[in-house]
Amino acid sequence: MCKKAKPNQEDVSQLLDLEFEARRAFIDSDTMKEENRAHLILEAYPCFKELHHALGELRRILDPHNNKFISQIKLRWEEFCSRVEFYGVSKKAMNPPMTMDKTEAHLALMKALPTLFPTPAHPPKKMGNASEAFLHVLKPTEDRDAVLQKRSLSCPVVMFDGCKCVIAVGNLPVTIFDKEKLGEAMIYVMAYFYALHLTYPKCVATLLSVIQTEVLQDAIHESDTTSSYRKALAEWHAFIGK
Repeated sequence: MCKKAKPNQEDVSQLLDLEFEARRAFIDSDTMKEENRAHLILEAYPCFKELHHALGELRRILDPHNNKFISQIKLRWEEFCSRVEFYGVSKKAMNPPMTMDKTEAHLALMKALPTLFPTPAHPPKKMGNASEAFLHVLKPTEDRDAVLQKRSLSCPVVMFDGCKCVIAVGNLPVTIFDKEKLGEAMIYVMAYFYALHLTYPKCVATLLSVIQTEVLQDAIHESDTTSSYRKALAEWHAFIGK
């Protein structure tokens, strides 16, 4: 069905609903290496190259009977970001956003997130800021594919060239979305972590765990919580008065 020029997306979604358990058994299995996982899954399920199907899979995993789940996540993310802006300014990790346009403000927030919710692990060599694990703003002299081939992480990343955004997983470009949606990019990144059953990179594990619990409202098993996650969450809750 996905090989058709214009597949009926509602029919695809219905089939994804019906096949959910068998699909997750395949995707969640330990037979695939992390670095090959995205390629093998997207080969079997090319529908996940469509952003709305990745978001649909996130809903099926976390709240399958709630058709408003994605819109609710987007509202929680918007509220989270508005508080993070004040949090970042208070910690001197961000400048006040009123001096920037929307795109600049979104990029500044994404780059500051690993500093605000830090983890002890350093990013891979040559990566620089830990935010490079999920965001790379291309310089005019950079070629996207060349940058992707050099990536040492196999996790989802947003590549932004100033005009459009591309989500890649590891070295593989997956889907494109407009820069007007840049403010929702972290939701898309999380959707691909869930849909493809990928492991959080250690250098941003605390941040992604906070997004998992605070925005997606998906609990972390107590045995998987780290001291850095507990500390970051406690400081965050103290700041927002929770």
